[in-house]
Amino acid sequence: MPALWKLLVGVLSCAAILRGCLFWFERANLYFPTRRIEATPAAIGLPYEDVTLETADGVRIHGWFIPGTGRGLLFFHGNAGNISHRFDSIRIFHELGLQTLIIDYRGYGLSGGRPSERGLSLDADAAYDHLRAREGIDPDSLVAFGRSLGGAVAADLAARRPLSALIVESAFTSTADIARDLLPLLPARLLVTQRYDSIAKVPAIRIPKLFIHSRDDEIIPFRHGRRLYEAAAEPRRLFEMRGGHNDAFLLPANRYPEALERFLLETAPPAR
Repeated sequence: MPALWKLLVGVLSCAAILRGCLFWFERANLYFPTRRIEATPAAIGLPYEDVTLETADGVRIHGWFIPGTGRGLLFFHGNAGNISHRFDSIRIFHELGLQTLIIDYRGYGLSGGRPSERGLSLDADAAYDHLRAREGIDPDSLVAFGRSLGGAVAADLAARRPLSALIVESAFTSTADIARDLLPLLPARLLVTQRYDSIAKVPAIRIPKLFIHSRDDEIIPFRHGRRLYEAAAEPRRLFEMRGGHNDAFLLPANRYPEALERFLLETAPPAR
């Protein structure tokens, strides 16, 4: 009997150690924040406003508001760097006339706290409430845009809060699916704690949706974008690109700005 107990304790200890290692591996491969703000939108000649928000759990979130002439856009970036590494997208959105609010998630840039799935959801809520309440923004015309990890944040927001349109770019179906790609021999779905289960959420999102993904994406395979599109409710669009995960939207051959502009025109609310 003592030998059996020793074996049981050994198995449980190994399981606990494995679970701890997998938790570390999960967070280490999901969040890559940097704190230093390299520059501001003024570096590319754009006016902007520093914005500090407070989330429902008391975390201070930093962002920029870049004024425009059209609809309000919530910009949720990917899992690495911070808002100062998104000037190419900020410029495109400004040229489309969008009034853009981009935030750094908790633990990124000048924002406080530590990133987590629940925390990023609260960060998105704070950004949404701020942009919706801003003077000069039509609260019924808000668009959520998310790239990579930000696609999961944007989809989660769209599943819970009223928006006029959703754009999901280079995003994964769920972290469990990504984990299964990386660790096919482990029960990934049972082990992940940061689920970001977008594929379970998009069927209930009834607003117009644009899914953008590159067939050459070397980080998040194209099949993730295709599956999100196929699982989504109508109205929906799929825009395919060529090029890498981080540069496809910049390649002229993809005509990316034109695709965004067409979708935004198609989904614009009626003038009041």
